[in-house]
Amino acid sequence: MLKKIDPIISPELLKILDEMGHGSEILLADGNYPAQSAVKNGSLVTRADGIGIPDLLKAILKLFPLDTFADYNVVLMVPEKGTPEIWKEYEKILENSGENLKIRKVPRFEFYDLAAKSYAVVASGEHALYANVILRKGVI
Repeated sequence: MLKKIDPIISPELLKILDEMGHGSEILLADGNYPAQSAVKNGSLVTRADGIGIPDLLKAILKLFPLDTFADYNVVLMVPEKGTPEIWKEYEKILENSGENLKIRKVPRFEFYDLAAKSYAVVASGEHALYANVILRKGVI
């Protein structure tokens, strides 16, 4: 056990977050995302079954600096119609993180192309649709 590390951060996820370098990206994938297909692209895949993305996002942002040098440091998948309800939660969490946010919103297939380049994928238990989010690691 370690102090001040949220228990929903598994040892494997903690290792992945630590191994990531500046500019590396991690996909927090909802339960509908085909996370295992990311293996063919060389991405590491870890599971967070039963854990929603808002909780993962809060826990990760306590440990993880967002990139301030890139054009974006957060990517969201835009649905064909409307705005996902879960984005309201993301907005609050991201704003409360104290990070300098550069959010990019892209259509589904463009998101898949970006996600395929992720260093790692966290297969969550999130039920909300279009809840996928990519975080780009910065420096401390």
